[in-house]
Parts: sequence; structure tokens; C-alpha cells
Amino acid sequence: MRRSSLYSWRPLAAAAAFGLATVIGGPAMAQTAPSAAEAAAYTGLHAAAQKGDMAKIEKLAAARAELNARDGNGRTPLHVAAFARQRDAIRALVKAGADIKLLDKDRNDGVTIASVADDEETLRVLLASGASAKLVTSRYDGTALIAAAHLGHDGVVKQLIAAGAPLDHVNNLHWTAVIESVVLGNGGPRHQETLRALINAGASLQLSDRQGNTPLQLAKSRGYREMVQLLEQAGAR
Repeated sequence: MRRSSLYSWRPLAAAAAFGLATVIGGPAMAQTAPSAAEAAAYTGLHAAAQKGDMAKIEKLAAARAELNARDGNGRTPLHVAAFARQRDAIRALVKAGADIKLLDKDRNDGVTIASVADDEETLRVLLASGASAKLVTSRYDGTALIAAAHLGHDGVVKQLIAAGAPLDHVNNLHWTAVIESVVLGNGGPRHQETLRALINAGASLQLSDRQGNTPLQLAKSRGYREMVQLLEQAGAR
């Protein structure tokens, strides 16, 4: 499966080496795009959304097709359009009355799908269409911002911050976006820029993980000198 089609967490055994609890034994797939077989089997609005068939979407919507119909993974046509980067289809579905806030079986909305895929343009379309950056999503009770921070999708992070995403939401692993940008990142330029954006937006730098480790302590334990510098300059302890 392609990286862009899932939101996978690294094995936490590696994180445990830096003082983090082992919450699960291995990577858990929390976002799954339609497979080629699923896409080929789609009919109705799901097929039209997958292909970006605007005429079909408009025809089916006019015939009162179920705009929020679910496939086997709980994906609506709008979710399918988000995975397929069919932005005009997203606009058409929303205009016809599709619910933009619904979650699929993996508890992801369109915003989280686009954020994980590092798809800034689709995210922009979703937010302009009325999608919220504030929803609690994924099986980790997180947010799109936490997912994007984990992956170092700095441009997405900036969009979500501008859209009012909760900066200090704590997921069920007891991690915030700031913490995930450190402990689940690679310390490279995009994760550094992600951290910088969160700092500039006013995210808390003192919220700690379950073991009481602050973002600064976590950055030091991983040897991320640039992140340590960013955090210290911002007054983190």
C-alpha cells in the first residue's frame, strides 16, 4: 500500500527508547484509501466521485441519490473524492448537500484525509467549502493537525492553524501536535518548520507525555539540536 494512502504510526517500541510508553505493539493503519479493486467496483456517486465525473454527480444528485451513502469501509462519495484528489467533485457534492463533516469507518473526515496525504490544494478546497479543522478524528482521538504534525506536513499544518485547529488537543496516546512533531518526526527541515509554525501560533510547550516528558526533553533525548534550539528560544523548559 502506498504511503500516501494510509496514516501509519511507527512501532512504539522505537519511541520507548526515548522514555515513551509502549501503547501498541506495532504500526496501526488508521487511514486506508480505496483499493484499485474497490474503486473499480464502485457504482453511482462513489464511482462518479472517484472519477471526477461532474455530469454524473449532478445527474445523480438531481435524481435524489443518497449523497452520504457508505461503502464497505464507511467512506462516503466525498471521502472517496478526497482520497482521489477530485476537487471539483468535492465542490459539487457539497453544493448538492453532502455532509462534509462525516467520518469514515477509520474515523477520518476529508480534512484529515487530505492532511495525511500532504494534499494542500484539496485541503484548501475542503476548508473553503465549510469543512472544519476542529473535529476529533482517527482511532487515536486526535485531529488533522496532530496527524499533519506527526508527518511533518508543514504547509498543511499552517493551513490548519489558520483555520482554527485546536493547538493543544491531547490524543489518547497523551500526545499533542507539538509532541508528535518531535517524537514521531525525523528532526528534519519539514518537522522543524512544523514545530516553528506551532510555536508561532502559541501552542503549549509545557504539556507533557504520560511519563512527564516535555517537548524540550523529548527533543534533547532524540538529539534534535535544531528543535531544541527552537524550543529553548521560545522559552520551553
